[in-house]
Amino acid sequence: MAVLRDKVALVTGAGQGVGQGIALALAGEGAAVAVAGRTGAKLEATCALIRERGGRAEPFPVDVADTAAVPPLVEQVVRALGGIDVLVNNAYTGSFGPLLSMSDDDFQRGFRTAPFAAFAFMKACHPHLKARRGSIINLVTSAAVRWDTSTYGAYAAAKQALRSLTRTAASEWGRDGIRVNAIAPHALSPGLAAWTERNPEAAAEFVESIPLGRIGDCEADIGRAVVALVGPDLRYLTGATVPLDGGQAFFG
Repeated sequence: MAVLRDKVALVTGAGQGVGQGIALALAGEGAAVAVAGRTGAKLEATCALIRERGGRAEPFPVDVADTAAVPPLVEQVVRALGGIDVLVNNAYTGSFGPLLSMSDDDFQRGFRTAPFAAFAFMKACHPHLKARRGSIINLVTSAAVRWDTSTYGAYAAAKQALRSLTRTAASEWGRDGIRVNAIAPHALSPGLAAWTERNPEAAAEFVESIPLGRIGDCEADIGRAVVALVGPDLRYLTGATVPLDGGQAFFG
């Protein structure tokens, strides 16, 4: 039996890449998926893939940086799909580069779309997750624990804030029956795939640094892991950061 049958999942940034992989995996285990993100055509494409496999999905266009739009969107999801059991905060738009080359707006953009947006979704979803003893997954990054964080400063800072928020929500909301965990994935998203094609030598070095010897698959490696994290078998796990990177990072 599908482990997420009759469950409802809301996944942000689900139009492509890791978010799409997570949405597909959750739907594959029976969840109805609210596919959220900025680009309508991409959302429709993810929904079409889910429907082709016999699953249920609906698109919900939103710019997560507009936190005022989050509560009404969550209520739209609840009306359309009947509730929320799983929230996945995957969407992120930020800047990379040396700190001295970055404007204040560039630096702050990652915070608006990572911890600020995730906080808005977490608060808006809280009563629904409490009613159904649900689960939250926040996406963070191993860039925060790289041996050299040069050019990753803004990204790592925003995601470390989200990691701290994850731990606090797990502490405060465990009594409400809500589990909150973070994952730090490496997966062959469109962006990473394009980078590997443009930089084959650097990409080979990158893969060489991964003990399992490959970059993860968005659905099979990341999405399936999220299914396990929000499913009944890991019901006693909360407040954790789970690296899904083939053993590359060391969070300590």
